[in-house]
Amino acid sequence: MALVTGATSGIGHGLAIGLLNAGARVIATGRRADRLEQLQREAATERLLTRVLDVQSAESLQGCLAGIPQHFSAIDTLINNAGLALGLNKAHEADLADWETMIATNVLGLTRVTRAILPGMVARNRGDIINMSSVAATYPYPGGNVYGATKAFVRQLSLNLRADLLGSAIRVTSVELGMCETEFSLVRFKGDAAAARAPYAGMRPLVSADVFEVIASILRLPAHVNVNAIEVMPVQQAFGPLAVDRKP
Repeated sequence: MALVTGATSGIGHGLAIGLLNAGARVIATGRRADRLEQLQREAATERLLTRVLDVQSAESLQGCLAGIPQHFSAIDTLINNAGLALGLNKAHEADLADWETMIATNVLGLTRVTRAILPGMVARNRGDIINMSSVAATYPYPGGNVYGATKAFVRQLSLNLRADLLGSAIRVTSVELGMCETEFSLVRFKGDAAAARAPYAGMRPLVSADVFEVIASILRLPAHVNVNAIEVMPVQQAFGPLAVDRKP
């Protein structure tokens, strides 16, 4: 039984479909009810349950989890996928509201969902928690400020969960992605389609199907094997030299 947050588009949508195709029962969650209805029609299977969930809201989470049918209640795979980046301004020019939204979603939302699901996993002594982080957790870039910081939190929380869960059979992985073409950039640039396309011009980025293959490979590993963290980039993305401000 898998619960996927942020399943109404991009990676989350791809993960929900991929898990269903692999035979799993899936609870697909997201903010947009119309997208969830579309997913339900697309999947056309009773192994899918859709629930509206805004991870920024404790009340929304309570409503999402309340009354889940018994045959969907034993969640043993949690994929914390809901998250976003907003803006690419330098710190002194950034919109504070954008920072607060990223923290509320990427940090508090992920933490809240994890805390709600984890006790059941511990009681059953089985489970996988897959936390979607980013290479921005490790490699800073101009304008990445709070987004990168939130993803570093995700990675560190994943490692700390591993420390707390020692002695249990529960596995935790931080999946740290490079450039992946979804609605991510469209959200970051607040609907500016040209700006959203620009980062991927002339290169082949990851897509949601690639991410599913990575996560499926982690879930298929023998039960005694834990992948603490994994970085995944497209071949056409790599690392640049350290920046130096050279004064004349």
